[in-house]
Amino acid sequence: MTAQALASSDDRLAAARAALAAKPDGVIEAVARQHGVASRDVLAMLPAAEAVFAPAEAFGDIWQDMTGWGEILFIVNTPDIVLECHGTLPAGSAGHGWFNVHGDSPIGGHIKADNCREIGFVDRVFHGRRSCSIQFYNEAGEAMFKVFVRRDDKRELLPEQTARFEQLRARYA
Repeated sequence: MTAQALASSDDRLAAARAALAAKPDGVIEAVARQHGVASRDVLAMLPAAEAVFAPAEAFGDIWQDMTGWGEILFIVNTPDIVLECHGTLPAGSAGHGWFNVHGDSPIGGHIKADNCREIGFVDRVFHGRRSCSIQFYNEAGEAMFKVFVRRDDKRELLPEQTARFEQLRARYA
């Protein structure tokens, strides 16, 4: 990488950091796209208490734990769509190079789990409310998908899921 490209990268990261400081509850992907940096790099700018990271090798254990949480919010956020799906996470199994997810849930399909490079436990304020999620990042530093703790009819985080999230996050803190 040339000195000019490195400086440009440093400038983009500094601009993203300033944008996040100005709007701490901003959408991570939006800040990243606006400044030409990876979403994972923006997530790493959060205070340590808001983002804890686990290694990719924990994928199966983390997934297995989440299958016992009840109905969650599953999100895939790309430049073209933010797909939200409510349901339970079925157990998955490895096969043919994929982590295959099938069961009695609207959440199903095939995940290239080998592409996961890091898993973030994110606990931050978003739109004025606490938000807890587990985010799976690929080698490019982009979110593959996210699993959010659900809210009740008063828009409060479900206490049992919040406790499960906090217990799981504590294993990697």
